[in-house]
Amino acid sequence: MSVFQFKKFSIEQKKSAMKVGTDGVLLGSWVSCKESDFILDIGCGTGLISLMLAQRSLASTIVGIEIDTLASQEAQLNISNSTWTERINIYNTSLQDFNSKKKFDLIVSNPPFFPSVKLDQPRDIARHSNKLSFEELLKYTSILLSEKGIFSTIIPVDYEDCFFQIAKKYGFFCNRACYIKGNEMVKIKRLMLEFSFTNSQIKKEHLTIEKSRHNYTDRYIALCKDFYLSM
Repeated sequence: MSVFQFKKFSIEQKKSAMKVGTDGVLLGSWVSCKESDFILDIGCGTGLISLMLAQRSLASTIVGIEIDTLASQEAQLNISNSTWTERINIYNTSLQDFNSKKKFDLIVSNPPFFPSVKLDQPRDIARHSNKLSFEELLKYTSILLSEKGIFSTIIPVDYEDCFFQIAKKYGFFCNRACYIKGNEMVKIKRLMLEFSFTNSQIKKEHLTIEKSRHNYTDRYIALCKDFYLSM
C-alpha cells in the first residue's frame, strides 16, 4: 500500500523502507503530549508519529529527524499534504549530527532494534541496532531533553532490562510502562515506556490488541480510534 489513509492525514510510503506499522501508531497514540510545546521525533521515517502528535497536541513546533534520504523526502511530502505544515519541520540527519539550541519538552522515538540482520536490505538498514544503538539514543536524548521533559519509546520486551540499565546511566527514571501483546493467547511482545529525570513510582499498564483476528479490544480501539478509518 503506497498511501496509508488516516482520518485526518495520509502517509505516502512508496519509497521509504519502513511502512506504517502497529508500533508507530501505538506509540503516537499512547505518548503523553498534551503539555508539550517543543517536540522531537527521532527516526521519524515518513512522518507518521510527527503527524499524530500534531493532531493530538497544541505543540507549536514538532521536529522530525530521519537519516534515510528517501524516507525524509516522503516525510516532507506527507507534512506538506497535511494541515499542520507550519508546525512540523523535517531534517535529513542522524541523531548524532543533530543540534538544537533549545531543549525539547518531549522526545519520542520508535527506534531500531534488530540486533542481527543483513545490511544489504533497506528495511534492515533502517532498523539495525548498529545504526543507532540504545546507548546512543539515550545519550543524545539526555542532552536534548529539557529538565522537566518526557522521553517516550517502544521496544521489544526482551530488551527491557538492558534498556533500563542504560537509561539509568544517563539519569533517566521510568515513570510509565505499557506491556503489549497481540492477543490473550500469546506472550507480551512490545513495551512502551516513558522516562523523565524525575524519580516516581512506575505506572504500569497492559494492552491486548485483539480478542480474535481483526476483532479489536475496547482498550485498543479507545487508544487508536482518532486515527484509524475503520474505528
